[in-house]
Amino acid sequence: MAMVCLSDFEAYAKKYLPKIAWDYFAAGADDCTTRDENILAYRRIRFRPRMLRDVSMMDIRTKILGSEISFPVGIAPTGFHQLAWPDGEKSTARAARAMNTCYIASTYSTCTLEEICAAAPGGLRWFQLYIHRNRAASQQLVQRAEALGFQGLVLTADLPYTGKRRDDVRNGFRLPPHMKVKNLEQAFEVCKMSPAFHSLRWHYGLPPNSLDPSVTWNDIYWLRSLTRLPIIIKGILTAEDAELAVRHGVQGIIVSNHGGRQLDEGPATIDALVEVVEAVRGRVEVYVDGGIRKGSDVLKALALGAKCVFIGRPALWGLAYKGEEGLQDVLRILQDEFHLSMALAGKYFVCNGGYRCFCMQAL
Repeated sequence: MAMVCLSDFEAYAKKYLPKIAWDYFAAGADDCTTRDENILAYRRIRFRPRMLRDVSMMDIRTKILGSEISFPVGIAPTGFHQLAWPDGEKSTARAARAMNTCYIASTYSTCTLEEICAAAPGGLRWFQLYIHRNRAASQQLVQRAEALGFQGLVLTADLPYTGKRRDDVRNGFRLPPHMKVKNLEQAFEVCKMSPAFHSLRWHYGLPPNSLDPSVTWNDIYWLRSLTRLPIIIKGILTAEDAELAVRHGVQGIIVSNHGGRQLDEGPATIDALVEVVEAVRGRVEVYVDGGIRKGSDVLKALALGAKCVFIGRPALWGLAYKGEEGLQDVLRILQDEFHLSMALAGKYFVCNGGYRCFCMQAL
């Protein structure tokens, strides 16, 4: 079957992935209202196309934090890529480098940071951080990432506790024995010495209650004391928090609701984007993830103020299809659709690595 849109990759992944893996990737919190609204919200936005504009030459490159990417779509941090493809995050890194875009590697990778870097030397990579109660382990991860040449640090702010994903509870989700949260293996090695080790209810590859729910805005200062990397905060959905992010010196904001996997019945990210962009007023770069399924969705996000979008589940569907090659196919389809949508809407590129669009109206 020809793979002509992202829905084709989704259907393939659902058919061929083991049920427990598909359910983990697809899961939203509670009723999955926010997960589904992320997609539906894009469908309520309409273009107001303009005609007879010269779109024969369009440059869809942009820059994020000073680094050029081939088009404004990157790969969001998601965990456990080996559930989708044996080479896991190594394939993801290679695909991102081949398409000249940014890959945000997750704390919960099934490959080490060193393996990811070795697989795709020279690629643009940011590192996503969850802060754990074991602060020394988090500190070491940050310093490892900087030493390895990662170019940004993405702090996920919306996970003091893990949301209730019902299918994972029903399935009793656990990583297969041959897979590990590779970057945190040593940090929790002590648990294996406990007589109760085998009776622990491990939570997404780590012991329960590993995450630190006491994290506050002041921890931005702690992170800044550890690294010279620019800090991007992920999980912002309100003007108030966007303002706090700017005040605490972050260089970027990812408008995100964790793919609808955390708090259910919050706003769709494309709806929250407008509020955040207005609050930031150009002081830091703003990106968005969640619900992007077509190149026209990318255009809508940029028209509403995003500098770049990041895809999560579609990247995993591409991996499930053909690994690195499948993920490149997903990115290439989005790239072609974005270019076409931009031309048909009368969209044009302006200088300084940014986009301007006056062809949008929200219904």
